[in-house]
Amino acid sequence: MERGSSELQRCDDLIIGTGQAGKPLAGALAAAGRRVVVVERGRVGGTCVVRGCTPSKTLAASARVAYLARRAADYGVMTGPVRVKMGTVRARKRAIVNDAIRGSRQGLEGHESLELICGEARFVSDRTVRIEAPGAPPRRVRADRIFLNTGARPRIPEVPGLEEAGFLDSTSIMELGEVPDHLVVLGGGVVGLEFAQMFRRFGADVTIVDKAPRLMSREDDDVSDGIVEILRDDGILVLLGVSATRVDRDAHGRVRVQLEGRAGSVSGSHILIAAGRVPNTEALNLEATGLGVDAEGFVPVNDRLETGAPGIWAMGDVAGSPPSTHMAYDDFRIVRENLLGEGGASTGGRVATYTVYLDPELGRVGLTAREATEAGHRIRVAALPMSRVARAVEMGETRGFMKAVVDADSNRILGASILGVNGGEVAAVVRVAMLGDLPCTALRDVPISHPALAESLNTLFGEFGD
Repeated sequence: MERGSSELQRCDDLIIGTGQAGKPLAGALAAAGRRVVVVERGRVGGTCVVRGCTPSKTLAASARVAYLARRAADYGVMTGPVRVKMGTVRARKRAIVNDAIRGSRQGLEGHESLELICGEARFVSDRTVRIEAPGAPPRRVRADRIFLNTGARPRIPEVPGLEEAGFLDSTSIMELGEVPDHLVVLGGGVVGLEFAQMFRRFGADVTIVDKAPRLMSREDDDVSDGIVEILRDDGILVLLGVSATRVDRDAHGRVRVQLEGRAGSVSGSHILIAAGRVPNTEALNLEATGLGVDAEGFVPVNDRLETGAPGIWAMGDVAGSPPSTHMAYDDFRIVRENLLGEGGASTGGRVATYTVYLDPELGRVGLTAREATEAGHRIRVAALPMSRVARAVEMGETRGFMKAVVDADSNRILGASILGVNGGEVAAVVRVAMLGDLPCTALRDVPISHPALAESLNTLFGEFGD
């Protein structure tokens, strides 16, 4: 790293944030011989590794074991009462997260031309940042190119009394050492639903409060209704179309959430706020670069993930990319191809793909029936209940259904919703077929191992006939 007379450090590339776009990009640029500085204000790995996918799916695995243990008699296996030791569950989660963080950090530190700085970066001019690290004097770094991958954090709604009453968010709830008596979840999106089911399985009473008339409103109505049916079957109270107007905590430590109108109130021991996420831009001082944010707080980018300021890119959550780890990683692929490859990569035409890790999962790829119709397609829709899927019957996991949407004129697959056991894995098969631009008849006719769950795609797409 070169230093100027005014202690200004210079590098080729500066990456702010070590999420699923920033970290691999740093390694790729360093491997290409670039002098790279990476700044991370928290723990290396970004949201997914530190406080998102890795810890939450580890907890969900424990919750599923508890669920299956309670159902053991259904399979002819006799057990005693099921007790969950949250301290042990938490310790397992922490160990897995720490291993992942350690691996992420070692991956960065293994590059000779890469320097990792743990601190807060703030722009002081177009491509110069000031970095403040605990216990160290501030540093200034100027780079030819800067990449933002600062992620997002939980959105906290402005509900009177909420701050005073105290609440959990998607990070702090994973540090509980005891199972809540009654968890009230404000918000019916992906995060809220996953934690609601998880803690119900750990043994808590759970109530979900959502202001929308339907859960997961981006999905088709039948998928949304299917999710509600699963949650209610698990013993979760779901209140839709109502908003929280006030939160109080009484002298006994119970929290009471007042609901609008005649909906009354709901009380519990803990409250989880799951009202979406906001991008982390507040500390960057983007004004120094001439950049601003859009109405939702995201840094605007083009389809190559370039911002309006020359030499600055944004990737992942902060750029408004689809809020999934794999889509942030795809942002990395696009930037890498354009900078180190043959170029021409863009976000244009990306097919929406994600999994909601309820149990059973919702695996989603492409367009919903509603989206396809709104896009002008003449569509055909087929559905298959999981009770007709041989493997699901054998596993005792028959909740949910599979649904496919095809173009009626070309027989091309437009999308699928797999609400069923291992739904994300089955949806991945559909995604590969779409990648190959295969007609729906291909999935109808291809031999797939019996009785794999994916074999049921033969039956699902067979519903379309010839």
